[in-house]
Order: sequence, then structure tokens, then C-alpha cells
Amino acid sequence: MDEKLNWQVLAGKFALDGDMKGMRACARELFDAFPDSAEGPAIMAEAALYAGNRDEAELLAGDALELEPQSLRARLVMAGLAGLRFEVETEIKALQAIVKELKTDGAELESRRKTMSVRLHLGRAVPEAEKNQRQNDEARRKVNDYLMFKAQGWLADALYLAADPAGAAKALLTASRLAASVEDKVSLYSKYLFMLNYRTLGPDTAKEAALTYGKMLPEVGIYSHSDVKRTPEKRLRIGYISPDFRQHAVAYFLAPLLRDYDRQNFAVHCYSAGLVDKVTQRFQHYPVNWRDIRGRSARTVARLIAEDHIDILVDLSGHSQNNLLDVLAYRPAPIQVTAIGYMNTTGLPTMDYFLSDVFCSTKPEPPGFTEKVIRLPHSHLCYDPGAVREMPAPAIEAPVRKNGFITFGSFNNVAKLTDELLCIWRSIMDRVRQSRLVIKGKICSIPEGRTILRERLRRLHFELARVDLRPYSPDYLEQYRDIDIALDTAPYTGGLTTCEALFMGVPVVTLKGHSHNSRFGTGILRNAELKELIANNQMEYVKKIMQLATNPELLQRYHQGLRQHLLKSPLMDSKNYMRELESAYREIWQNFCAEGARPK
Repeated sequence: MDEKLNWQVLAGKFALDGDMKGMRACARELFDAFPDSAEGPAIMAEAALYAGNRDEAELLAGDALELEPQSLRARLVMAGLAGLRFEVETEIKALQAIVKELKTDGAELESRRKTMSVRLHLGRAVPEAEKNQRQNDEARRKVNDYLMFKAQGWLADALYLAADPAGAAKALLTASRLAASVEDKVSLYSKYLFMLNYRTLGPDTAKEAALTYGKMLPEVGIYSHSDVKRTPEKRLRIGYISPDFRQHAVAYFLAPLLRDYDRQNFAVHCYSAGLVDKVTQRFQHYPVNWRDIRGRSARTVARLIAEDHIDILVDLSGHSQNNLLDVLAYRPAPIQVTAIGYMNTTGLPTMDYFLSDVFCSTKPEPPGFTEKVIRLPHSHLCYDPGAVREMPAPAIEAPVRKNGFITFGSFNNVAKLTDELLCIWRSIMDRVRQSRLVIKGKICSIPEGRTILRERLRRLHFELARVDLRPYSPDYLEQYRDIDIALDTAPYTGGLTTCEALFMGVPVVTLKGHSHNSRFGTGILRNAELKELIANNQMEYVKKIMQLATNPELLQRYHQGLRQHLLKSPLMDSKNYMRELESAYREIWQNFCAEGARPK
């Protein structure tokens, strides 16, 4: 193998292991042996980037590009630096160019490999030079695969930030296939599944994609629980496992689980893998058994749960960021449920149940799930904002009364905004004269992000002077005082965002979908006893929004009374919620006991 390629391959292995010293050692060898090559400074720049030394990384990558202006690794480093500066448009264009060139080079290598294979198959003699070429091509392929893996992973993050979840999903799937370790393959594929929720996907397709995830996990069902005593009326040990017992969207729905349970018939254990903050400390003071599992392997955490003799283990993150599904793959508890933190199937063969309700899952056995679906008679979650933060007071007056025009708003993740939905919003604005639209989100915090979004809105024929792009800010709740009507997204509807808008006195109109995650907004509004804000189709969605926009008196009544209305609704009735949830826990436990009692 060519010596230069050998050091590049080795540098890639060190990078995947997080060994910066090893990368630098490879770079020094290349510096000494090939002083005119860009690879030495490029690898050194990459190591500096991973170590957090941005100035050094930029300087070394610049040196590499002076030697070889088309150096893929140096350009990759520059793209990474652009990403750290949130120059998202620059980063995307750079990474897409790198991916294109790697694909072209890969096609050439594959063509040569096939030609060589045919010659060998026919028994023809292959010159020594061509054999060496074959070895070098294989090394180049390894280097290219590493660079492609990195480029696609970074591209996925950049595209998601730029509100292109479809592009992000495609990049994540490629990165997962190229990943060298099982852990990376599984993690990237999990992120890929999460991205699929942002656009319409048939239930069968979603289920098949999720099933692939389950097959990727190397350890499944290591605990058999054959010695579990199946006593139907025993005091049940409920375990909740999550990275989000902290300032996080999911935390707004967790307090009832830890605070309002029936202590006579249930014991609660929490397994926390996230950062510790004030919210975490508040949760720790509830009457629960607490384990901090940060930094522990999935196998170790599974063993701890098994040793705690948990009867029902409830996963609270699904395929969301930093999830713990690899722990549940060991089946540390005899019954395992996924709930609240993710609105779709996990595909995990050791996950027995998915928590839902009769509004999100209208059928007893909805399509698209690998788990059995539990349908609570009211909401499958309970909104409790006070357990996380002090909520500001809502406005006492609808903004239209002082402004003289209607202000629509969306504080949802901008990745949820499809072109189809934006076109509907534009048509509404065309009908409501002088109306304004406020879009608030992380993409609006970034200059290049705002440029991307403005260009998209311009392409969809929005009058940009009437659109206010607001950056994320800590006072985002207070900014609901500027909004008359909140527009829900589709097909991936709002969750916490919808609850917050309602609590701040702003009516939210949602479009009822056909899948569980596209009916989440419907479930919230039904449990908030606001079914008049639910539209069955796009035409009705427009009609309901127009009815609100043309009736300032009705808007005023919503703004004045929504918070008190919400506080009295099933959506915030933690005691009834826990009764229904614990009844479901008892039922699935009794089913488990009955199954064990049946003769085989």
C-alpha cells in the first residue's frame, strides 16, 4: 500500500476512536515524508478542530489548501469551522460539493474494481503494478468512506438547522451505512427515524423503517425474567428512564408521574442520563428513588434496572436526541413501555407497549406500530408547566385591538414548516388584509439561516415586509402577547408549543392528520376542551382561522379566558391523569401475570 494512503487510513481510525494524539502522530509522519502534500496539515487541522482549537484548525487547513486547493479533508475542516460559526448556508454548500466529489471518485474506484474482478475471474494474469493499484484503490476507498461519513453527518445537522429534514434524513441514512461502529450505525439510524416524522410517511413505510432499527441492535432481550413472581395485585415498581429530567420540552409533562402517583400501590424509580439543572433538582425532591446513570454503558444501566426489580420500565424519549433505547434492548424489565417523548413507533422488539390516547389513536390497533398501543380515555400526557418554570401572565387584550391588524404566529421548530403548509398560510394572509406573520425559531437567530428562510418565503410568493422572523430568546413566552392566532404545523404538529400558546391565552388552530404524530395537536385541543379549533381538512383549517381573524370579540374572549379554561381541563388534571395511567399499568401487569399462568 502507498505510504501516504496508509497514514491517511490510520488517521481516520484514530479520529473515530477520538484519539487526537494518534491523528497528530500520523500528520507528523506525513509532514516528514511528504512535505509538499496537503494531507499532513489537513489531518493536523482536523485534530485541532476536534480538540476545540478553532484558530489552529483554520490556520492549518489554510496551509493545506495552499498546497492543494482541492484537498477534501482541508475543505471538510473549513466546512466544520463554518458550522461552528453558524454559517449554515456556507457549510451546506461546502459539504454538498465534497459529497459530490467523493461520489464521483467512488464511482471511478468501483469501476476499476469491477474490471479487475472480471480479469481475475477469467484467470487472466494481472501485472504487479495493477495489483498494487488495487491495494491503493482499497485504501483510497477507506479514506473516502471516512470523509463521506463525516461530511454526511455534518451535512445532516446543517440541513436540519436550515429546516430541510428530508435532506437531513437522507444524509443520516448514508452516514449510518458508512459508520464503522455498531454504536454509530444505530445512533445515526435512530436520528434518521426521528427526521422521518417531519414529513408525511405512510404507516407501513414508517413501521418497516423502524423495524430495521430493531434488527441493528446486537444485544436483544438478555434478561428472560423467568423467575418474576406474577402477583396481579402486588405493589408495582415503575421505572422511568430518560435523558430529559431537566430543562427540556419533555420535562413539562413529567411532574405528575413523579409527584402524583398512588404511593400505596406503586413505587417510582427514575434513571436519569441527562445534565443536572434546577429542574432535575426539583424532580429529585419528589418521593422517588433516583439513579444518575450518566456515563454508564447500556449494559451496566440495564443491570442496575434489573437489580432494582422494576416491573414496568417506561422509556420517555423514543428516538429523540440522546435516547436510551439501547438500554431497553436488553429487556431489563419484564414489561417495557414507550411514552410521552416520541410520537411514533420505536421498532424495538423488546418494547411491548406504546402509550397513546383515544384522540391520537382512533383505532384499538392503529397501523404502523410494532408495539401494542395503550389508549387512555383522555390525554396520554399531562401538561404541568409550573413544575419546570414560573409562567408569565398572558396579555389581557388581543393584540388586534391595539394594532388594528391580525398577527399570526408560529413558534414551532421551523423544520416542521412544509412548503404546502406555508402556501396555505400565505393564502390566509392574502385574505386577511394588513395581517402579519411572526415566525420564531433557532434558524432566525442565524444571519445565514434568515437568508435561507427569506429566500424560501420569497419563492412561495410571501410579501416579506409582512413577515417578522424572530430569533430564539428566553422571553419567548412573553412574546405570545404579540400574537392573535397561533398556526399549528402539519403533518408534524406542535406539542409543548401548542400547550404554551394556549396557556399564554393564544388560540391555536390545528389540522387533524391521519397518523398518531399528525394527530398530536388534535389530542391536545380535545383534552383542552377546545375541539372547535380542530380542522378536519385544509379547507376547514383556512375557514376556522378566517373565522377567528374576522371576529375581534371572539379573539378577545379567548385571550382573556384561555388560561383559566386550560387549568380546569383534562389536559392539566394530573390526579385524573394518574388514575387513568395507573389503571393502564395495572391492566398490562395483570395481562402479563395471566399469560404466565396459562399452560404452554
